Amino acid sequence: MSATTTESQETEPGSRSMRAMNRVMAAIEKAGNRLPDPFWLFWGLAAVVAVLSAALAAAHVSAVLPGTHKTIEVQSLLSTDGFNLVVGHAVENFANFPPLSTVLIVMFGIVVAEKSGLFETLLRRLVARASGRHLTFALALTAMVSHVAGDAAYVTLIPLGAALYRAAGRSPVLGCVVAYVSVSAGFNASPVLTTTDVLLSSMSTAAAHVISPDAVISPVSNYYFGLASSVLMAVVITIVVETVLVRRSDLEPDEPVAAAPIAEKAEAQQIEATARHRSALRGAALVALGLAALLVAAMIPTHSPLRGDHGGILNSPVFSGMAVVLGVFFAVIGWVYGRLAGTFRGAPDVMAAMADGTKSMAPTIVLFFAMSQFLAYFKWTKLGDILAVKGAETLRDLHLSGWVVLLGVAVLIAVMNLLVTSGSALWALVAPVLVPMLMLVGVRPEATQAMYRVADSVTKCITPMSPFFMMAVTYLRQYRRNAGIGTLASFTLPVAAVAWVAWVAFFLVWYLLGVPFGIG
Repeated sequence: MSATTTESQETEPGSRSMRAMNRVMAAIEKAGNRLPDPFWLFWGLAAVVAVLSAALAAAHVSAVLPGTHKTIEVQSLLSTDGFNLVVGHAVENFANFPPLSTVLIVMFGIVVAEKSGLFETLLRRLVARASGRHLTFALALTAMVSHVAGDAAYVTLIPLGAALYRAAGRSPVLGCVVAYVSVSAGFNASPVLTTTDVLLSSMSTAAAHVISPDAVISPVSNYYFGLASSVLMAVVITIVVETVLVRRSDLEPDEPVAAAPIAEKAEAQQIEATARHRSALRGAALVALGLAALLVAAMIPTHSPLRGDHGGILNSPVFSGMAVVLGVFFAVIGWVYGRLAGTFRGAPDVMAAMADGTKSMAPTIVLFFAMSQFLAYFKWTKLGDILAVKGAETLRDLHLSGWVVLLGVAVLIAVMNLLVTSGSALWALVAPVLVPMLMLVGVRPEATQAMYRVADSVTKCITPMSPFFMMAVTYLRQYRRNAGIGTLASFTLPVAAVAWVAWVAFFLVWYLLGVPFGIG
């Protein structure tokens, strides 16, 4: 058990439920700490694939791919051809990893917008004018928009949430919790496209190629569902906070709000953007609208070069190159904002922002190398293909409806997410099996991906294995010195439980009604 957990248990006055919560969180933390870092986890799984493929190949395990009647057999990674894949194709495996180039290209633009101060000013403006009555909903909905900034949303919104609530005469402890749980539990719900859309769709497409080589899951394939989900999650979080969490007796900080007028004044100034920043934000918004209008106008002509074959839109360069479109879009509006706000003086500042932002991507790139090798081995050995076929046969024999299977997926992913908190790493593990397996029983990849995004989001806010969980605890300690893992978990668990039920139910209704999850 960690020192943090022990400190929390010893110093927090707690009811029986609080002590039980501490024990559960401690168990999750202890189990999670036994797992290796995701980088080593994938190498460990690669070793398992090597041994398993050799054993199954020796046993001549095979399966017949439905529709094509093609027999697929396990190939041993511990063979001459297998060693050639491991050693001779390592660079190719990494270079051809679908998310690598797409995420980097999008991030080039996003870091420009982030370093310019655009995201921070935008988030502050979205909630600065909210009244006490609507503050929770405004903060929760702003968190849904903040997902475009990725992990930076945590750094900006948690202290901002505390400042907002304190300035409104409410508990800053509650402000921290609302900001954290909104960013975390609703991480895959957003009214705008994010890097997550690009990342997950590229892996979904690769997984779908097992069954349909022409399948394309675009970054906008879950857009409608994500847009609606962002409003749903903001409403659910608001209801739980305003009907359950506000009734807690431990919301007051160690130092009463009324005793810190100087801090309140400083926080009020921190919340409100300067006139120059507001003007820069308006300028960036006008440019953003202009870019969107220009793109739409350019795609209207049937013979536009931005259209695909036979005048198609879904197969157009815009959709296939969505990473480039998003990267350029954010880079341009970030540059405009930076110039108007004075954070950028010229082109060298933009290049410096890109370079600095790329440094922050270094851990992800290192993880991608391990992921790319594991997935290349898994695909080459045909283990994923055979597992998908056998799994689909089992599901058909059980006569389970698609929505029942998807509900089972939601439970499985929610539990796995308690220990493997990286959304990309977890999807890399399960997509090669889940996507083709469910395609064989009639569930489209877009639906499988949407269900994954629901389950992967909600339990992020309750697991101490998330680095941002401990970041939120650190912010809480600014107001409650004895706050620990159990403190935050006791706040987030009611939100997570209600959100899981509401969001999964919302997904199932959406799925059963046959409403498109997005474009394409």
